Amino acid sequence: MRSFMSQPRSIPFVYKLILMFVLFIASFIAAMVFGAADTEINEIWLALTSDVTTDTTTMIREIRLPREVAAIFVGAALAVSGAIMQGLTRNPLADPGLLGLTSGANAALAISLVLIPSANDFVIMIACLIGAAVGTLMALGISAMQKGGFSPFRLVLAGAAVSAFLHAIAEGVGIYFKISKDVSMWTAGGLIGTSWDQVQVIVPFIMIGIAISLLLARQLTILSLNQDLAVGLGQRTTRVKGILFIVIILLAGAAVALVGNMVFIGLMIPHIVRAVVGTDYRLILPMSALLGASFMLLADTLGRTIHAPFETPVAAIVAMIGFPFFLLIVHKGGRAFS
Repeated sequence: MRSFMSQPRSIPFVYKLILMFVLFIASFIAAMVFGAADTEINEIWLALTSDVTTDTTTMIREIRLPREVAAIFVGAALAVSGAIMQGLTRNPLADPGLLGLTSGANAALAISLVLIPSANDFVIMIACLIGAAVGTLMALGISAMQKGGFSPFRLVLAGAAVSAFLHAIAEGVGIYFKISKDVSMWTAGGLIGTSWDQVQVIVPFIMIGIAISLLLARQLTILSLNQDLAVGLGQRTTRVKGILFIVIILLAGAAVALVGNMVFIGLMIPHIVRAVVGTDYRLILPMSALLGASFMLLADTLGRTIHAPFETPVAAIVAMIGFPFFLLIVHKGGRAFS
């Protein structure tokens, strides 16, 4: 296993990045070509580079393209937020969907639909950000109540309890106020009906969050290794942690506002990336963004094609892949590829 770990790290990072970018481009092309209505590459090129209007080009521009752009940014946001969470908490099981963030955003979304029935995409996103923050604080607070502070498994247990509680709130609000259908459309974790209006409102926040995380990647690397070392090097750990937690909430909340609940992406992708590039978050974060985007594109393509013309919820596909991965990490004590 040692030779397996040392071999990929001997390859220069730029080559790994190029290979990951090629995977991303291939995933995007596959997502644009395959679906309930298969298209040709020349039709996609025509839709993206010209003003020609046909039924196919209109479908590509107004239905498939915004959907896949959303998939790209949601996958990147969840993967990067998961990587940051694992680095900050030094918890290999950290994931926005497992620690209460996405459930908190879902509960806030349900409440906002009741209180503000005419809420636009921006208002819904702000509600999701607030809900994600509340879910995070609840999970962290419960896990820190007992002596010994944070431990990986205690944090996961607290996150599971908080997620179940907040999910029950979302379901209860939906049933009581008879908006279960509206809530379930969001919480199903799908990209059906994603519009350019949603993308234009929410994607800039994801881009800002990823940009800030890249700027703080060096500090995150030091924090992930040893907090005492970070303090010794003059790092303002409290401020850095606070900013990074805000970034996590921004990324996870925006992702939920765009496609609903999605778990395991933030758990799986950082573990795979660390096996390829090591423990430096200056390398982990950009690779996680690309691999997360590619994974989400492929999962959405599979959801659209596996039972066409009917759709399989992409959240179900991700969960079917992610749950065995989660069990593998638990079995190996947090080291999936070592």
